[in-house]
Order: sequence, then C-alpha cells, then structure tokens
Amino acid sequence: MEDSPLIRENLVATLQEMVDLRVVGQAEDEAGALRWLQDEAVPCDILIIDIFLKRGTGLSLLPKARKLQPEAKIIILSNYATVEMRNKCQQLGADRVFDKSSELDDLITYLLTLPPAV
Repeated sequence: MEDSPLIRENLVATLQEMVDLRVVGQAEDEAGALRWLQDEAVPCDILIIDIFLKRGTGLSLLPKARKLQPEAKIIILSNYATVEMRNKCQQLGADRVFDKSSELDDLITYLLTLPPAV
C-alpha cells in the first residue's frame, strides 16, 4: 500500500527482481487496501504498508490488516521511520518497520529470510 505510483512500480520491480515473490495486490489509499484485504480469494503472506497514503493512513490500516490477514508478515516501509513511529507501528501489529530512504537493503534481506510460501 503506497500512494505514489512511481515508487510503487519501482518497489514492485525491485522486490520481484531480488526476492522470489509475486505481487497479488496493490492500493494507494486505505479504502482500496481494505477492499483488497477483505477478499478471501486473495490471501497473502506479506503486506508492505506506507504510513502516509493518498487517503487514510497506514497507522489506521495496520490493525485492520492484522485482523484481516492474521498470518501475514506486515511490514511498514516509510520515510517517517523514527524510533517513536517504529514503536507505535509495532504496538499496532507490524512485524517490522523499515525506512524507505535508507533501509531497502535491510528489507530485502529480511524478505529473503522468510520461509517460502506454500
């Protein structure tokens, strides 16, 4: 869930090149993300959510996503990954938080450590 189409396209391309994964859904706002997350026909193993969305916020989406996709690894990827924000995100259900501008390598490393989807 990322509001910028360019960043979303680049992130998807990078992750698909570096990690064995398949993108099954995308959204630019909270409402679109919720519609997608409620579709039981499209389960997912990993959710990557930005804090700032076109409409709504990742902070508001996070506990809803955790409830709708309880088995998924939920990752926050944001330019606003302060210590306080990291703590808040983890309290709301995030498994990990990465800074979009400086921790993409760490995100890729983390994704590579996850067991493959069945």
